Amino acid sequence: MSADFVIIGGGVIGCATALELALRGVRVTLVERSQIGGESSWAGGGILSPLLPWDYKEPVTGLAQWSASLYPDWVDDLQSLTGIDPEYQAGGMLVLPEFDGRKADAWSNTHKARVEHIVSHSLMPELGVERNSLWLPEVAQVRNPRLIKALAKRLEMAGVQIVKDTEGTEILHIGNKVTGLRTTQNLISGGQYIVAGGAWSKPILGELAPKLPLKPIRGQMLLFKVNPGELSHIVLQNGVYLIPRRDGHILVGSTLEDVGFDKSTTKEAATQLHAVAAGIFPRLAREQPIQHWAGLRPGSPDNIPVISRHPDIENLYVNSGHFRYGVTMAPGSARILGNMIFGKPQPIDVLPYQWPL
Repeated sequence: MSADFVIIGGGVIGCATALELALRGVRVTLVERSQIGGESSWAGGGILSPLLPWDYKEPVTGLAQWSASLYPDWVDDLQSLTGIDPEYQAGGMLVLPEFDGRKADAWSNTHKARVEHIVSHSLMPELGVERNSLWLPEVAQVRNPRLIKALAKRLEMAGVQIVKDTEGTEILHIGNKVTGLRTTQNLISGGQYIVAGGAWSKPILGELAPKLPLKPIRGQMLLFKVNPGELSHIVLQNGVYLIPRRDGHILVGSTLEDVGFDKSTTKEAATQLHAVAAGIFPRLAREQPIQHWAGLRPGSPDNIPVISRHPDIENLYVNSGHFRYGVTMAPGSARILGNMIFGKPQPIDVLPYQWPL
């Protein structure tokens, strides 16, 4: 029996979309080229906010802020039903210089988000040298691998058919309608098709998306292990962030590299990230990273995703191009696409996410 919806891509966006649709009562098949959440969804840090939201356009900050507001209930449901804790916590983020304080204040007033100027590190004495900083107490985080694990189990509970280790190689269509998805294993058919393939979305769409401005952008990360609680909050300086986990792991990231579909790591990036991290949190100068990896983000102009029906193909949709903020935007993007498909009112202006013509 064919599905009502075939979703191509099993990252956090594809999983969130599959869950949203399944909970609306339709049959969903999710097709993933490798393992669920095994690409950038696993590789990212899980900060549920644009790093400096006042430096982004409204379509990014608006979607990110609204989607982040959905997270407490979303992860509560995931944890209560699956028994897997995604480690959601609203612990706040400290922003060290350089930053535009006036711009931050203006954004704070417009978006009713708390941004506090502080001149003492009593908040985080572990950082050592005191510097004028910004404190964003509402910024939350989630632990990506645990979130993905919870989503995968929840999808199974909701009756979603998950097809792993199967790459979509061609979207077949006749006229203005998709007729099937050719994969490395077989032909998969459904009523509607959604491409949520992250960095691989444009190759999946092939000739159906010659103007879709998506491309892979590599990000390298380091992982350290210290005692739990040694770093109390997320810290950001000049694009490099440190994310403390409950068990003492600290993630340091990340690079932005336009190198195509190359997930290799480099010694230069590791050295640079380690040096910057130690300058922020001197404790890390005495530690060596225990892991170094890279992921490929779905890069898009200005970080604005495409959440839209194809302009010419009536049963084809795209939910991709979230760049650095796929995890942040996942529940919101899934809700938007679900509303679009079922003709429901939208909570925010979705015009900026339409297919670029």
